[in-house]
Order: sequence, then structure tokens, then C-alpha cells
Amino acid sequence: MDETIFLALLQDGLTTGAIYVLLAVGLLIAFSVTRVIFIPQGDLVSFAALTLASIISHRVPGTLWLLDGLCGAALVLSLIRGRFRALLPYGVAPAALTLACWAAARYGVPTPVSMLLSLTIVTALGPLLYRFAYEPLGEAAMLPLLIVSMALHFVLIGIALYSFGAEGVSTPALTEASFDTGPIEVSGQSLCVGLVCMVMVGALRWFFVRTLYGKALRAAASDRLGARLIGVDHALSGRAAFAFASFAAAVSGLLIAPITPLSYDTGFEIGLKGFVAAVIGGLASYPLAAAGALVVGLLESFSGFWASEYRNIIVFSLLIPVLIWLSLSRGNTEDRA
Repeated sequence: MDETIFLALLQDGLTTGAIYVLLAVGLLIAFSVTRVIFIPQGDLVSFAALTLASIISHRVPGTLWLLDGLCGAALVLSLIRGRFRALLPYGVAPAALTLACWAAARYGVPTPVSMLLSLTIVTALGPLLYRFAYEPLGEAAMLPLLIVSMALHFVLIGIALYSFGAEGVSTPALTEASFDTGPIEVSGQSLCVGLVCMVMVGALRWFFVRTLYGKALRAAASDRLGARLIGVDHALSGRAAFAFASFAAAVSGLLIAPITPLSYDTGFEIGLKGFVAAVIGGLASYPLAAAGALVVGLLESFSGFWASEYRNIIVFSLLIPVLIWLSLSRGNTEDRA
């Protein structure tokens, strides 16, 4: 392996690793607040890319009808319970978004506007999925929540297959620029991915440290019962956590689709690699999860060069030593009790 190949693989690994950072952070936020391993997060990655491709192709995306259906059900339930304030988030806002998507599909809009519409649709799906799939389970154990996550994953890929078909799609890059550094040519898209990752991580840190709502989510993550006693609404905190996770998935989908074509089911594999990074962080440490995401990206890139047919096996095998180390370091909680 010469210097040019090494640097090219390094660039690819850091680019995909930055995307896995976003997914790992989103998964950790959802898990720390709700104890839900949000497996369908990977499906939302595909949803974002497929939604954007549909709008660019002057078609109304199937994800919009899914969002409208969930909002309609939520509105009916809220009105039955006398919560008329729900008319704005579950009635007026989805109607305005539907009109905007219809106009975009019919008349065409600039790509940035199409991206904004895609981000809005996919991000809004997260809280609704939490409300209907997880919130009714209340304080259920982690195993039922994991089973529900798997069931929801299969439902979503079925909806994606019906709505978008089996063909993969690629979306426009954020920039077509490239920079010749000598040994290799640095892609402008790769730089955009890294920049977006750093901005989002910095914004999330500011939100959780500096804002009242962020501190409320941190309280819900550290002690759910204590947070309830001081007035933090568990349902709202769960929906907010899923909004963050779905937003991270939507951004990841828009960032990776220009690099790798996405179909209705490929997002699941991408989401699993974000989960591997989260496990490296012990499903608790954000810095370790971010470092693990970069390790996963680099391992995937270099293993793809040396043994492409075993790339995924090598990446997912990283879980074995990590789980052994976590087991030995934490010990058996039942024995300590």
C-alpha cells in the first residue's frame, strides 16, 4: 500500500466515521432518556435519502403520507382527550408541510429547499414513532422494548419498499468542489461531512449544557424518577430524545447518499455500525462513542481494501472484544447486589 492509497482510505474512513458519530450520538440520546435501543434509526437514514430523491424527481414522497397518517391518529386521540392545543402540531403543521411538498413536487424547488423538506419530514417521524410504538409500554423492561424496535424496523422497511421501490438512489452532493493536496484529491463532500458533524456535536453540547430544556433531558437521562419529581414530563422528554435521534439519522442520510447509493433496506446496516460505535461507548459515554465511530469508519475503509468480502464481518466482530471488556470491567451487577 503506497501513500496515495493510504491517504485515500483514511479520507473515506474519516468521512464515514463522522456519519457514524452522528448516528451513535443520536442513539445514545434516545437510549439514555428512554432505555430504547432505537434500531429503526437506520431506516430513517434511508427514508431521508429516498424522500429527497422523490422531491427532486417531482414526486410526493411516501414518507409524507406516513407522517400525515400518524399525525392524524395523534390528533384524533388528543381531541378525544380534550387537548385542543394539539391542533397546531398535529393538524396545521402537517397540512402546511403537505402543501409545501406538493408544490415542490409539482413546480420544483432548489435542492437546499428539498433537503429542508426531507429533514423536516423524517425528523417529525421520530417523536410520532415513539408516541405510538414505545410510549404505551411505559416502564417496560429492555427486552420488550428491543422486540418492539425490531418489529418497527420490519414495518418501516416494508413501508419503504412499497413507497419507493427496491431501486437504490443517489442524491446531489453538498458541493462538487475538490482540493488537490498533492498525494490525493480531497473531496469537498468529505469536508462538508466533517464540518456538519462538528457543528452538530458542538450544537448538541451547547444545548445540553446551556439550555433549560437540555438540562431537563440530562436529568431525565440520569434519573427518570427524580426528573419526574421535579416536574420533567417523561413523555415529552422521550419524544424530544427521539426527535434528536431522527434528526441525526436524517442528516446522516443526506450526507451519505451522495457517497453511497441507498435503497429501502441499506440504512439498517449503516445504523448497525452506529450502534457498534455506541456499544464501544458502553451506551453511556459520548466521547467514547464518537471515538468508536471513527474507529469503525477507519476499520471499514481499510478492511474493504484488504478483504472487501469480509468487511462487514470484521466491523461487527469488533463487538466481541468490546463486550468482553465491558463485562470484565463492570462485573456482574447481580453479584454486587
